[in-house]
Amino acid sequence: MSNKETDALTAQLARIERNTLLSAKNVLTVNDFALLAGLSKRTVYRLTSTHQIPYYKPNGKDIYFNRAEVESWLLQNRTATDEEIRQRAVNDVVLGRGKNGNKRG
Repeated sequence: MSNKETDALTAQLARIERNTLLSAKNVLTVNDFALLAGLSKRTVYRLTSTHQIPYYKPNGKDIYFNRAEVESWLLQNRTATDEEIRQRAVNDVVLGRGKNGNKRG
């Protein structure tokens, strides 16, 4: 096995180890959050400074995140599928609702 192949395997094992450790954590650091969300650390710090994401500072310095809150934040503002939109339109027609959701007539 060449040095290049060994280096590639070592890097892949390091990624697997990091991701395995991350999946077991409930309290995340800025680095963990960035990795989980696919964001840069700079973006994570901006989200905290503008209070767009809940975070914790137990010692007044280091920032931590609750994994469940992060996952909930990542899944906000869901966009309906075309099928869900069509089904909602059919339901509105069948139930006789207008554009604002109120019953017509």
